[in-house]
Amino acid sequence: MKNLTIQEMKDRFQKKELSPVEVTRDHLERIETNSHLNAFITVTSEQAIKQAEIAEKKYLAGEQTGILEGIPISYKDNLYTKGVRTTSGSKIDENFVPDTDAGIVTKLRREGAINLGKVNMHEYAFGITSNNPFYGAVKNPWDPEYTPGGSSGGSGSAVAASLGVASIGTDTAGSIRIPAASTGIVGLKPTHSLVDATNVKHISWTLDHIGPLTKNMSDLGIMMDAMIGANYSDALTEDIRGLRIGVPKNYFNELIAGETADLFQKALEKLESLDAILIEIDIPFSPEDLALSFSIGIAEAGLVHERSISEALDTFGPDVKASLEFSHTITALDYMKALKRKQELFNDFENVFKKVDVIATPTMPDTTKKIGEEEVTIDGIKDSTFNTMIRIPAVFNLTGQPALSIPCGLASNGLPVGLQLAAAAFDEKTLLRAGFAYEQAFLRSFYEQREKRLNIN
Repeated sequence: MKNLTIQEMKDRFQKKELSPVEVTRDHLERIETNSHLNAFITVTSEQAIKQAEIAEKKYLAGEQTGILEGIPISYKDNLYTKGVRTTSGSKIDENFVPDTDAGIVTKLRREGAINLGKVNMHEYAFGITSNNPFYGAVKNPWDPEYTPGGSSGGSGSAVAASLGVASIGTDTAGSIRIPAASTGIVGLKPTHSLVDATNVKHISWTLDHIGPLTKNMSDLGIMMDAMIGANYSDALTEDIRGLRIGVPKNYFNELIAGETADLFQKALEKLESLDAILIEIDIPFSPEDLALSFSIGIAEAGLVHERSISEALDTFGPDVKASLEFSHTITALDYMKALKRKQELFNDFENVFKKVDVIATPTMPDTTKKIGEEEVTIDGIKDSTFNTMIRIPAVFNLTGQPALSIPCGLASNGLPVGLQLAAAAFDEKTLLRAGFAYEQAFLRSFYEQREKRLNIN
């Protein structure tokens, strides 16, 4: 049951070979059994069973069903859920119970998705480790001494460990793709503004994206069908002959750990073996440009949290407090310059995508780190874990174009490494096509190893 795709599960529901209630109870039991992973802040057992019972009645009566009818998923805890507390991983909002749903929650509920609960996260989505000072560190199911990445770490951990079929996360500087890469699953940051972002506790309305994390590309396609209300699954084809893949000559290939670089190179060779065309490209981006994301993100976060900064600054965790204190030092001129450069970068990358269909990069420069490990050294150069891990994925938050992370192997420490594919604005279908072809040709043994390693059967 744990290894069924969404479509396989729905087919069995239709044939009455499997029950939505049975599937939901099974996932709730797995959540309890795997509580050591600390993936959830709030488990909505009663609500989930009620929703499953409604779905089951629809299938038994032969009624029209939604795209995700009877499929159990989870939501990051900064997405509002009506009547269910939404902490955003914080002490300040620990008792906040919204009277409305996030737009994406409403959308998926109408498509029949079952809400298993709210998953743990980095406080207010301000980091990439999900080492939460108030609800505890989220553990990586591959090795609980390591982080599952963040800030959507609960989503990554839950999906990888089959504590739900899929999860909805948010991504400001890599917070969907970093957990996906860290836990050996699939994660998509869609084009900015493609997904309804209402009733979400944002860091930055300019940089934040909402997207799905799933165990495979087939499930990702169906999640996009449900989230957007359009057919993305029809892009899932194994034929990528002639697909132009941009291989960066600068920025994205700098300061990459040896094993990550090797696995990335092998992934490129595999894509080429499918008759994709590799094209070396210059990237119109620099470390100075990356710093702009801080100017935008932290400035906007200062406004989002203005009242709490004024009234309850010491209630934030240490890392979030430091960032919010810094927000008041960013001038309006710096903010406007950053926004202007952001538009220029979007245009520059759109021009690159006229020459290639996708850009391929590692998702992160290195594998995820142990819980509490705050520094990374690559090629003798030391930097913070945060700065290191966002350096690649955060580019596409600044430009707004869609980016996908998909597994491309295991490092010698036994942890997954991710391959990132990015495309032009609103061209998610090309990413689905490329990711699916790569998955079908090369990831079957990885998936088998993942299920065995994580004791999912």
